[in-house]
Amino acid sequence: MRPVRGSAVAARKHRRPAAAILAVVLSLLGATPTHAAPAPDGAKVQWLDRTTVAWPKGLGDPGRPHHLVHDGGRFTLTRQPGGLTEAQRAKYPNLAAGYDAYRVGARASEERTALRGALTAASDDGTTTGVQIAGILDDLYARPAAGARLGPVFRDGRPTLSVWAPTARTVALELDGGAVPMHRDAATGVWSATGPRSWTGKSYRYAVTVWVPALRKTVTNHVTDPYSTALTTDSARSVVTDLDDPALAPTGWRTLRKPKAVPLRDARIQELHVRDFSVADRTSRHPGQYLAFTDTSSEGIRHLRQLAASGTSYVHLLPVFDFATVPERRADRATPPCDLGSFPADSEQQQECVGRTAARDGYNWGYDPLHYTVPEGSYATDPEGPRRTREFRQMVQGLAGAGLRTVMDVVYNHTAASGQDDKSVLDRIVPGYYHRLLDDGTVATSTCCANTAPEHAMMGKLVVDSVVTWAKQYKVDGFRFDLMGHHPKANILAVRKALDALTPAKDGVDGKAVILYGEGWNFGEVANDARFVQATQKNMAGTGIATFSDRARDAVRGGGPFDADPRAQGFGSGLFTDPNGAPVNGSPAEQRARLLHDQDLIKVGLTGNLADFRFTDSTGHEVRGADVDYNGSPAGYAAAPGDALAYVDAHDNETLYDALAYKLPRTTSPADRARMQVVAMATAALSRGPALSQAGTDLLRSKSLDRNSYDSGDWFNAIHWDCRDGQGNGFGRGLPQAADNAAKWPYARPLLADPSLRPGCGPREAASAAYRDLLRIRTTEPAFDRGAVSFPLSGTGETPGVITMRMGDLMIVFNAAPDAQAQRVPALRGTGWVLHPVQGAGADAVVKSASYDRGSGTFTVPGRTVAVFRQAFGAP
Repeated sequence: MRPVRGSAVAARKHRRPAAAILAVVLSLLGATPTHAAPAPDGAKVQWLDRTTVAWPKGLGDPGRPHHLVHDGGRFTLTRQPGGLTEAQRAKYPNLAAGYDAYRVGARASEERTALRGALTAASDDGTTTGVQIAGILDDLYARPAAGARLGPVFRDGRPTLSVWAPTARTVALELDGGAVPMHRDAATGVWSATGPRSWTGKSYRYAVTVWVPALRKTVTNHVTDPYSTALTTDSARSVVTDLDDPALAPTGWRTLRKPKAVPLRDARIQELHVRDFSVADRTSRHPGQYLAFTDTSSEGIRHLRQLAASGTSYVHLLPVFDFATVPERRADRATPPCDLGSFPADSEQQQECVGRTAARDGYNWGYDPLHYTVPEGSYATDPEGPRRTREFRQMVQGLAGAGLRTVMDVVYNHTAASGQDDKSVLDRIVPGYYHRLLDDGTVATSTCCANTAPEHAMMGKLVVDSVVTWAKQYKVDGFRFDLMGHHPKANILAVRKALDALTPAKDGVDGKAVILYGEGWNFGEVANDARFVQATQKNMAGTGIATFSDRARDAVRGGGPFDADPRAQGFGSGLFTDPNGAPVNGSPAEQRARLLHDQDLIKVGLTGNLADFRFTDSTGHEVRGADVDYNGSPAGYAAAPGDALAYVDAHDNETLYDALAYKLPRTTSPADRARMQVVAMATAALSRGPALSQAGTDLLRSKSLDRNSYDSGDWFNAIHWDCRDGQGNGFGRGLPQAADNAAKWPYARPLLADPSLRPGCGPREAASAAYRDLLRIRTTEPAFDRGAVSFPLSGTGETPGVITMRMGDLMIVFNAAPDAQAQRVPALRGTGWVLHPVQGAGADAVVKSASYDRGSGTFTVPGRTVAVFRQAFGAP
């Protein structure tokens, strides 16, 4: 994911508490102020459970009495020798060393009351600070609330609306212009109200009266339902909606037959943004909408059907839940006030004009969640009410009709806003609970936005409940977790367990067939399991839940996604074999050594990133996948194929075509660029585990070198499926957005101005056809599941730019070098091998010249070509 415009909460100045209030606080401590004291310093004390407060060492005088001061009085704290217990240290590893433990002298009923008002930690030496309360809320309420059904729940046609708000003083249901009192369950902290059938279809909000520590006062927030199932336009109100209502089911929904489920280890996934898919497709009747996937004669659907017939099994949709940044009513959106096509290919004017309306146009990737379990309204023909539900379901039907199952990109690791911001939902209902707080009480923002805290029980429950709803009610077949490493491993395993419990007979779906994968990156305040065992690459191995692997990605593309000089080459971009002359690549000797190491990384990737896979590396040593170095980390981390997801491009960073535009020599012809694109894609497509490709990559899709197009509008993002529509592949549509790309403009400008880098129909169609041939081989050959993997020519004598892989009765030669290469495997002398019949009868004329010499055991493969040979037993 990437940061989104307008997602940060605006800084606000809050009034300090009145002197009279502070006087009361201090008088409770036995002190009388002679002047106004400062407001509590942040929220540095953490109330962990019914018995324990964690107090930072060095905060106040440990020899003076400490207290929790609340509206009704104070709780005296007793310092505990030895600090936190072993169990508490295990649960809160970030508090283990720097905090003392204090015992709370209060009954649970008193604690519940105290949590519904002002709360301050204070020492008799005058030290005051706020209190973080997530731990005590979980201890008091999580177990009884775990089974609560939140949001709208219908029984015999009558709706009950429920919201978890344990710290609220009152909650009222604002419905149909009036206010309905809600009942609070003391054990769970859930407020609920049951109404007649006539409530169905009416809009509502909750009026939550709650103490807000940041404001130091009690406020009444009018807020939508975190468990909303439908919304009015622009998410202004929730709508009482029963997702089981037959009126919301399109014809054939109940009996929808999906394409056969493909196990995750074999999944071939197309990553696709709803608007990118159709907004520029002149054959679509519903450009930019869910219903574009029902346009069976459009060019976009035609291409998806071709991919499905070749072995693509899933379409991964970038966020389609309700997000915050796009006006949902088309009439409210702005369009760039320029003739974008009139500017030069290397002009700054396109990005400048697009930027003028970016905050109000119809485009955003959508990584700014507002309501997790309602379809985004901007993709619907009418965002008002539940129509978006019906049309989302029609989209799922359309994809199924094209031979594809549906994956959702879900973003539970952060929200669009927190605090009292208008786009904040969770934090205005239970302030300080749903978001992860740093030691000083501020909200963590390492994900770009307000980080949520799925380690807290009710946020974790929201994740599980939301995923199950999408699977049951929308027949979603898989979930890709954005920044999954910011989730506890336990939370993601809880999702897996809940899905596994879904059955066709009981729920209408087979939950065990739902696939899960995500970004297992390790960074931020949770890095290295600082707060919990994370759902990171190494930790998720063996769970059957895949993580994106960056190892082979970087080795194929060259360099890394954050390089200052984008010309660093790799295996798939000409390193050593076709040097571009950039100093960043080093001397020929340095290039050769780096290329051979890149080939080791790619070999590990081709096995499924297995940690225990053994082979001879480029230095001649016998190693395991885990022994191969990737920037100081083990290259191999998977326990089985299916733990790591292979890819060479996705929505983040430059498209593959754009990366190769930077890295290949300028003189490389369009036809050879297309061939290198296929070689690069093949390293993922022919791997043993799951693989993902950004939609349009097989057609040489470009975003005009934009490395972060989250808010760059249709001009830079739209896919042009038909090369004959005159729109090209997207290259040369102007310099990309300055905010994330200006530093690379000196490299980009001469490339964008070069007409030879804008490929015509021939290279685009050739690349797509060759890629589809490789997909057919990968998805029909049993060897990819059952054959033993080896690299018979690995070691010090391996040819730079060529990887030769044996997998059962297949031999695959990846030749990234510009010239034909002969690969002699002495052990195969006298055995028969032939070019795979799919390639032999396929669209790529070049690969058909690949040959095998039985007498010497030599495979000869043309330059910039991947050739698959099949063993011909008994052949002369």
